[in-house]
Amino acid sequence: MKFLGPIIILLIMHFQYRLWLGDGSMKETRAYQQQLAELKKLGEEKRQRNEKLIAEVMDLQNGKEAIEERAREDLGMIRPEETFFQVIE
Repeated sequence: MKFLGPIIILLIMHFQYRLWLGDGSMKETRAYQQQLAELKKLGEEKRQRNEKLIAEVMDLQNGKEAIEERAREDLGMIRPEETFFQVIE
């Protein structure tokens, strides 16, 4: 019976060490949770970007309007009957 007290104290110290400093500690768990949250955010951004790209591909496959719009925006193309005005601020 006289060894029961020190054994219990050693067990409590062991579990407290593991809780605060060992493998799977609270600090490590918080770091993993933060990393998971960042990865979820990154995954959501990538998913939204992929949806936009899929929609753009569908537009390009289905019509000339999207191709013309892309040529106007990216290449600065205009139709022969149009006049180009450049506004400098």
